[in-house]
Amino acid sequence: MVELTVAIRAYNAAARLPKILDCLRQQIVPTALSWEVLVVDNNSTDNTAQIVDQLQRDSPLPFSLKYVLEGRQGAAFARQRALLEANADLVGFLDDDNYPAANWVAEIWSFGQQHPEAGAFSGKIYGDFEVPPPPNFDHIASYMALIDRGDQPFSYSLRRDWVLPPGAGLVIRKSAWLKSVPRNFSISGPVGSVLALKGEDIELLGWLRKAGWEILYDPNLVISHYIPAWRLERDYLLSLVRSIGLAQHLIRMQRLSQWQRPFFLAGYLTHDFLKMVVHYIRYYPVLSSDVVAACQLEKLKSALMSPFYRQALPHRPAPGLGAPLL
Repeated sequence: MVELTVAIRAYNAAARLPKILDCLRQQIVPTALSWEVLVVDNNSTDNTAQIVDQLQRDSPLPFSLKYVLEGRQGAAFARQRALLEANADLVGFLDDDNYPAANWVAEIWSFGQQHPEAGAFSGKIYGDFEVPPPPNFDHIASYMALIDRGDQPFSYSLRRDWVLPPGAGLVIRKSAWLKSVPRNFSISGPVGSVLALKGEDIELLGWLRKAGWEILYDPNLVISHYIPAWRLERDYLLSLVRSIGLAQHLIRMQRLSQWQRPFFLAGYLTHDFLKMVVHYIRYYPVLSSDVVAACQLEKLKSALMSPFYRQALPHRPAPGLGAPLL
């Protein structure tokens, strides 16, 4: 019986997959643990499929390696397909630019066994930068899924700020997903090389949290996230935070009852507007030169616009996966 699935969401990842699979090949795991690696090709246009086929045939691997094509582009759809195809209840997710520490698989298994109440858990994500990031980058590092929340485990479910971990490096319990997450999503996440709305991981975890599952932080669960130079350029960073800001309304409303939403909407609009004005006045002299300050302003502007933004999604659920449609 397969006890753990590692799911890699891949888009045009032929050049990156060998390194990720090499990291997984070198994992130090209990000898009795039966695990698999699943590559979910999110409609790549390169030879990702051929690379996986070659690795399946030519490389001795300590795990079974599977490949599946998911034609609906979007990170949320790729993760949904991974849950459908996974043979294990514990599913650890990697993006195609994530490199796990040598104990990552063993830590997932150990932590998951110790915490059956956890519908999901995650850990630290360090940046592996091709070039040095801009000054004060730590103020926006979380927008690039770079997370270090200390050395003590805790429950996200107890936090009132609704901060939740990113999808990279996230571990989800399949049985919890099937009971709690609807088949259709409001946010698709990155679509190919286009950011679209970003926040799909927060939406999905929000459903688990509303259903009463614990979402935990395990500081011993560590991956590195490769950040190429182009992802630190001003235009990319602005588009990234814009995609996060535009998803803000959908994420906020998810946690509220229908009758609460009009009242909270007015409060959020006022709050976002005031924060945007204060930030603009404070940083106006340096907005053209300080990319971090410009990104923070763009996030506030996009959050203010988010109630009036709609994203068209291909609402074609994976057959048999997910809770009833809401």
